[in-house]
Amino acid sequence: MTQVFETQPDHADLPLVVMPAVLDAMVEPIKAQFPQLRDIARVRMFEEFTSDENTLAERARGADVLLIGGYHISDALLRRLADGGVKCLVFCGTGVASYVNLELAGTLNLRVCNAEHYGDNAVAELTFALLFELIRRTGELDAATKRGDWSWSGGDGLQLAGKRLGIIGLGGIGATVARIARAFGMRVSAWSEHVPEEMFAGCGATPVADLGELIEGADVVSVHMPLLEGEHGTRGIITAEHLERLRPGTLFVNTARAEVIEPGALLSRLQRGDIPAALDVYDHEPLTADDPLCRIPGIVLTPHVGWRTDGAFVELTRQMVACAAAFLQGGRLNVVVSER
Repeated sequence: MTQVFETQPDHADLPLVVMPAVLDAMVEPIKAQFPQLRDIARVRMFEEFTSDENTLAERARGADVLLIGGYHISDALLRRLADGGVKCLVFCGTGVASYVNLELAGTLNLRVCNAEHYGDNAVAELTFALLFELIRRTGELDAATKRGDWSWSGGDGLQLAGKRLGIIGLGGIGATVARIARAFGMRVSAWSEHVPEEMFAGCGATPVADLGELIEGADVVSVHMPLLEGEHGTRGIITAEHLERLRPGTLFVNTARAEVIEPGALLSRLQRGDIPAALDVYDHEPLTADDPLCRIPGIVLTPHVGWRTDGAFVELTRQMVACAAAFLQGGRLNVVVSER
């Protein structure tokens, strides 16, 4: 039986904030934040994760604000939530456009909020975890050592010092990656639209005006471009033509969003077998065992976990609850879509 956590259940006069599904690792951090809502709203949290839409809709009944994350919300579910009285969706992450139809949310008069910069360090650290796995194969070396094999040829690795890192997208995560890379002795370049020059200088990255030139000149390419819609949209901004400029042997890492790459372009490029790659994000999630990416030798795949660290959970849940409080008190915080 699903355990339900509630605050102020006797205060039926207060608005209701519902979290219809929660990841195990988020339970305690978000409970620690709920006192922010005392005398502002009641809270009901279902301490079980599910992505079943009928279950989510049933658990959301009566809610004014939903705290959501870890699952996609279909257009049909979004309409059911709006019809049921939900007025605000607070997403547990930054890239809400990958999980909710933002245009439809606006049409349905829903506010949508996200969290910002909570995972800058977490995602940057995973970027280097993936990169080190590519250049040193520690997982395979561990397995070989444990079976008594000290002659494994994969022990010869690459070093980062002196390599050229090309960063695509110099926001909070990209800038954090740049600073870490500099500490490892890498030469850092970056391409990023609508970023002030001082951002490049602040993290020690050399600006490159042309994305293709950045890719062609890099030994390592790391993607940190958010998925944005509208006037400054980034969907498909990295094209197949851009990926053609990857030199054989260039290391390619994506911990941002798969949708910023032209559909099918990355798979086609990686299937040639000359680009060592590490990915944490995919066009379709969860990735299935029969996906063509899983059959490409030498690439490293992780299940979209870049944002999941203890420190990130604390800041993420703080912002989520603060967004809910702001909405209920007539304020604005991290608003991605405004209600009419």
